[in-house]
Amino acid sequence: MYALDKIDKQILARLQQDGRLTNAKLADELSLSETPCWRRVKKLEEAGVIEGYQARLNRQSLGFGVVAFVQLTYIAHDEETTYAFEQVIRHCDYVLSCHNTTGEADFLLHVVACDLDDYSKFVDSVLRKLKGVSSIRSSISLKEVKGSSQLPVV
Repeated sequence: MYALDKIDKQILARLQQDGRLTNAKLADELSLSETPCWRRVKKLEEAGVIEGYQARLNRQSLGFGVVAFVQLTYIAHDEETTYAFEQVIRHCDYVLSCHNTTGEADFLLHVVACDLDDYSKFVDSVLRKLKGVSSIRSSISLKEVKGSSQLPVV
């Protein structure tokens, strides 16, 4: 874990709000000169605290009207089966995130699709073909109450 001071936290909070913020603007907002501000940002990047920068896209305007949370349960838990599963999931564009979880299911997937037919095709062509899956349980989101990728910087 990287030790963050007050200024580092302010930098992270601002960059999470606006990743396109220029160094000059960031320095001005934090009452720093540009060179020390740039050095701090570079240190945060090099330490892996800042992993990268990306645009936040509106899924609905891109035609992804369905959000599903999928619980997968496996019969086999051997290394080969798990590795094969992870390789397939890593290359599925519709899968936004995948977590190995505790509880009844082994994995929880966050999936997007254009519509229910598109989601059904994804389940049939990808999930049902995975070796060792004993159960697939889907929950379709009716409404997103909160959606954020911003971490609390405290």
